[in-house]
Amino acid sequence: MKTRMRTSTIVAGLACVAVAVSACSAEKAASSSTGQLEGKNSYTFGFANQGESSTFTAALARGAKAEAAKLGVKIIDDDSQMDQAKQASQVQDLIAQKVNGIILVPLSPGPAQALVDQAAAANIPIGTAHGYVGANQDDVNTPYAKLKFIVTENELAAGATAGAMAVKALPSGGKVAVIAGAPGFAENTTRVTKFKAALAAAGAGKFTIVATQPGEWTKEGGQAACQNILAANPNIGLFYALSDDMAVGCVAAVKSAGSKAKIIGVGGSAGGIAAIKSGAEYGTVCYKPATEGAMAVQMMYDVVTGKLTGAPKTTFYSTPGITAANVNSCTPQW
Repeated sequence: MKTRMRTSTIVAGLACVAVAVSACSAEKAASSSTGQLEGKNSYTFGFANQGESSTFTAALARGAKAEAAKLGVKIIDDDSQMDQAKQASQVQDLIAQKVNGIILVPLSPGPAQALVDQAAAANIPIGTAHGYVGANQDDVNTPYAKLKFIVTENELAAGATAGAMAVKALPSGGKVAVIAGAPGFAENTTRVTKFKAALAAAGAGKFTIVATQPGEWTKEGGQAACQNILAANPNIGLFYALSDDMAVGCVAAVKSAGSKAKIIGVGGSAGGIAAIKSGAEYGTVCYKPATEGAMAVQMMYDVVTGKLTGAPKTTFYSTPGITAANVNSCTPQW
């Protein structure tokens, strides 16, 4: 009788231990599923991209995914297809999914600020790559306060670099035309501000910007814009295209018109670098979108693991000017 009672007591005790262990395991599993405790495999980041039909932003996503794979982070890659309303909806979906962080590639600074506000209100950390948030685009070193970080090209400095190249390309001065991107993009201002300043600093009246037309960020758009400008101003001395895709399109227009205009682009694309090597494009500014996407994922990982704290800062990577003299120093990433 005593043996039976002792056995029952032991069995009951073991059952209690089993329940406690089970409860402990369930609690640990639940904690891990929040993505806020241990295990780098538990994090999910949203990557709200502009539009991946563009080779540049596609390279941003490629770099982000590669870095996420190294860190064991899941990436939800959203392609807004250059549609502001679609990007807003996608960010709201990411917030509803309670992702651990959002990397935004903003289409426009103003609407992007509203998206940052929404993420911050939901206590989801958000940072930006390849773009700014808020109204003041001239103060690139002061990010919008609700962001965790910005990683981007210094667009103002890139414009200054392009302007310095333009002065060297056309030492006697002359007529200049600017091929802008699609309307509404901040780069249409930030990549031109210090470009104009560099031309003005070369001497009063030495350079004249006679035309600015949008090239929609595409090769075809750049070619059409340059053709239109050359028809009205056949003696254009230099085209400044705000992306290499448009610059490569402009190369075709200049060749077709028999023009001797020099062409400067921005971006260091495969097409742009090839055009510099062939002598068809004078120069570009070397951007590295895959590197940038990887940096953004690493920075968000540092945010959620507590390694990156404090007020947001803008991180720039090096974007040197590229001509035939140093063309091999820029390996295209897009």
